[in-house]
Amino acid sequence: MKNMSLANILITKRREKGVTQDELATHVGVSKGSVSKWENGNTFPDIMLLPIIAEYFGITIDQLMNHSPQLSQSEIKKIYTCLADDFANKPFEDVIKECDTLAKKHYTCFPFVLYIVVLYINHATMAEGERKTQIIQMAIDLCEHTLQNCRESNILLEAAQWQAMCYTAIGQPEKVFELLCDENQMPLQYGVGNGKLVSQAHQMLRNFDKANAVEQIELYKNFMATFDGLISYIHLNLGNYEIARPAFERAENLAETFNVRRLNSNKSASLYALGAHMYQAAGESEKALKTLGKYVDICIHGFFPFMPRGRGDSFFDRIDKWLNEENEASPLPRNEAVVKESMLNDVLLDPAFDNLHENPEFTNLVQKMRNFIGGQTYD
Repeated sequence: MKNMSLANILITKRREKGVTQDELATHVGVSKGSVSKWENGNTFPDIMLLPIIAEYFGITIDQLMNHSPQLSQSEIKKIYTCLADDFANKPFEDVIKECDTLAKKHYTCFPFVLYIVVLYINHATMAEGERKTQIIQMAIDLCEHTLQNCRESNILLEAAQWQAMCYTAIGQPEKVFELLCDENQMPLQYGVGNGKLVSQAHQMLRNFDKANAVEQIELYKNFMATFDGLISYIHLNLGNYEIARPAFERAENLAETFNVRRLNSNKSASLYALGAHMYQAAGESEKALKTLGKYVDICIHGFFPFMPRGRGDSFFDRIDKWLNEENEASPLPRNEAVVKESMLNDVLLDPAFDNLHENPEFTNLVQKMRNFIGGQTYD
């Protein structure tokens, strides 16, 4: 029924049901002439009759009126593009009025509502004086409507972020904390874009210590996500040396630049264990041994006391409190003795390295690990 008028829908549904204009008129309680005028598009049914007509045909009033509050993504983008062009070519207030009308028409199509929010934010600077603040407030109101009525988590997150951006634009940073922060004015979620907004709010209030802490945690989260992604990519391509090797080299460079051995020894050890497998599979035994040596060195000197989510360093010097909270919320790690045994059995004694068992350098690495497991300490 897309693009059909009410008149066409009435004709189509009446014929589908196999009834005459007389029969429809009798059911609704009007004359045949009234039905004829509806179907010719000359008049419109009284609003009180719409539920009766819709029920008679077994459809909703929205279907009868060919109205859908939900727009497809392509339809949303098309409308957005047209409105953005209108801001460049038509009177500003006319376009604002059109945005407002469309937002009300599709009030429960929350992705579309947020596109209208973006239009308001992007074009508010075209207004002067108090009108600019009024338009930002219109965007805030649409975000609040979305937060109160939508149930989709990704849309709720987006609405909260746009609303927070609006509050920074009109100089109300405290509202950002209410939306995105815990009781300590630190983001409830990191790695989803909240950190930048919270940092901006702290900077507006000249709370630079907290702004730096937020930025560091956000940077740490994003960096570790990238590092994890590289490890996963290497693992996926272990059978393709031409892909895995440059990925490993980039990850190793990052590990050295950002001191991953200190930040998260578990991830650092995982990288070198994986790299050793990669080199061994490619027939590069000498490189495999060198990489295993780095793995063993991390296990012996950098792993304990075990921190499942890492620790800070001289660069990330404001994240330890957050990491401690994350560690406390984490499941308890495995027993230290079990972890040490797995370092030996899962990596060095993996069958992939069987052909190295006669190599003195390899046997020395195995013995080092056995001594470490037995309690010997190394300076």
